[in-house]
Amino acid sequence: MAVTRKPILKTCRELGISPMVMGVGKETKRDPNAGKRKKVSEYGMQLKEKQKLRFIYGVLEKQFRHTFETAQKMEGQAGENLITCLESRLDNVVFRMGLSLTRRESRQLVTHGHFLVNGQRVDIPSYRVKVGDVIALSEKSKKSEKFKQIIEGTADRLTPAWLEVNKDNQTAKVLRAPVKDDLDYEVEEHLIVELYSK
Repeated sequence: MAVTRKPILKTCRELGISPMVMGVGKETKRDPNAGKRKKVSEYGMQLKEKQKLRFIYGVLEKQFRHTFETAQKMEGQAGENLITCLESRLDNVVFRMGLSLTRRESRQLVTHGHFLVNGQRVDIPSYRVKVGDVIALSEKSKKSEKFKQIIEGTADRLTPAWLEVNKDNQTAKVLRAPVKDDLDYEVEEHLIVELYSK
């Protein structure tokens, strides 16, 4: 799989998102307006929104395109469906539960088989959870020192309203589908729809 070597803070600055969205608890000291061009083309704005979502969820272009095509086939608006699909990924749910410091780390933890969905081990980061699903840390992993450190490090993280998290048992239940209002960052998803509609 492709690995991005670019510093997270630098990419956050370019895309106009807070490092906290990525699970990084530090801000850049550089001027956010340095090196900005006066005018960005319509295509440039559309591309930036797409790159922002790809960066936040750590999805490669081909997979992102496939997710968008899935969102288009669902009922409702494609842009909002895209956000729902991305937020419903198992690696993102693990991050939202506070069982990983970053989404990149959560992807690795899911791949290593630390999590169960409805009692079954799932090691596919892109697995989409559904309403009513229960995501849990495996019993063996609960004893791990690594997870104890992660839980201490994410104690202040807010849980989105669509998840019911039990921090004592390290489980979460999906109460409803995630929507745009649940996000902790700004995105103009209609620009992504326009980009792919060309």
